[in-house]
Amino acid sequence: MAVVDVHRFAESITCHAWSPDHSMFAFCPNNNEVHIYKSSQDHWEMLHVLEKHDQIVSGIDWSSKSNKIVTVSHDRNSYVWSLEGGEWVPTLVILRLNRAALCVQWSPKENKFAVGSGAKTVCICYYEQENNWWVSKLIRKRHESSVTNVAWHPNNVLLATTSTDGKCRVFSTFIKGVDTKDSKAGSPAESKFGEQILQLDLSYSWAFGVKWSPNGFYNTLSHFLRICNLCIGHSSMIYFVDDVGPSPLAQSVAFRDLPLRDVLFISEKMVIGVGYDSNPMIFAADDTGIWSFIKYIGEKKAESSSASYSSQFSEAFTKFYGVHDNCINSIVSLSKAGSPKVMRFSTSVRLDGKIAIWDLGNMQEEIGHQF
Repeated sequence: MAVVDVHRFAESITCHAWSPDHSMFAFCPNNNEVHIYKSSQDHWEMLHVLEKHDQIVSGIDWSSKSNKIVTVSHDRNSYVWSLEGGEWVPTLVILRLNRAALCVQWSPKENKFAVGSGAKTVCICYYEQENNWWVSKLIRKRHESSVTNVAWHPNNVLLATTSTDGKCRVFSTFIKGVDTKDSKAGSPAESKFGEQILQLDLSYSWAFGVKWSPNGFYNTLSHFLRICNLCIGHSSMIYFVDDVGPSPLAQSVAFRDLPLRDVLFISEKMVIGVGYDSNPMIFAADDTGIWSFIKYIGEKKAESSSASYSSQFSEAFTKFYGVHDNCINSIVSLSKAGSPKVMRFSTSVRLDGKIAIWDLGNMQEEIGHQF
C-alpha cells in the first residue's frame, strides 16, 4: 500500500502546504485561520495559529527557498508571512479585488506569486524594494468567469490558468525590473505583461486544475473538467497539451469514473490525478507519447474471468472507501523543489479533515511503468 501516514487534524481542511524541509505543514480548518503543525517523534504538535483574515482561507503556499507563507482568502486580501524571532509576522498585500481570492502559488524564483479570483482576474504580486511593500498587477478582461487554478512555468514568466468558463489559458507575466528577458529573441517570455499566449477551448464544463511538466521541456499542460451534474452523456476527461504555442497538440483521455479536481506530475511521463473518486489515479505516457489511465493507487489486481459478479462488485466498491471519505481537492508534492521525480506526496479533503501521505517508492512493480 502506498499510504504511509494518515492523520485527521480537523473536521474539515480547505487547503494545505508544506515547509521546505517537510517537517511542518500549514492548513486551513475551513475558517479564517491557518494552523501550523510540526512532526514530533510519533505525533504532530501544533506550533502556531495564524489569525489575520476575516473569512475562509482559500489558498496557502509555502516557499521552498525563502521560507515565507502566502495566504489568500474570501475576504479578497492576501498576506505574506515571515518567521521573525519564532513568530510569524504578516504583511498585507492589497489585491484590489471585488470578489473572493480562490487560489495562490509562488513563482519558481519566489520573487512573485499569482492569485486567482472570483472577479475573473489574476493578480501577479511582487515585492517593491524601494517602497518596502508588496504590489499587485492585474490581468483583467481575459477570463469570462472565476479563475480556479494557476500554475507557473519553470521559466518564471509564463502562467497557466483554468476557469469555470471551461478554458485553459497561458499568459506572460513579465515585469520590468523583476524578470529578465529570455535570451531567445521572440520567445513568449518576452511578451508584455498580461498578453495572452494561448487559449485552449477544450472543456464543455468547469475546468479546475492545471500543471506544467517538471522541467517544461515538453511544454506539457494538463487540465480537468468538473461535471456540474452527473447526468448520462457527460464524461470525465483529462487533457495533455504538448508544444504550447500557435499550434498546440492536445490529447484527451476519457476515463470511466468521477471527475478530477487536482493533478501532480510525478515525472515527465506520469501524472497522479485526484478528485471525486476519493482515491488517487495514475495516468502515464507510453514510448510514443500517448497518455492513458493506468490504475488507482492501491487498487487490487483484477480477479480471474471466473470470479463471481459479487466479487467484482466488491472490488470496485472498495475504491470509494479507502483513505479518504470524500472528494480529494488537493495534492501537494513532498519532494525537493526542482526534483525531476516526485516519490512522495500528500492529499487532503475538505470534508473529512484528513491529511494523507503517500509514497510511490515501493510501487514500481505494481504500477508496471517507468517513473
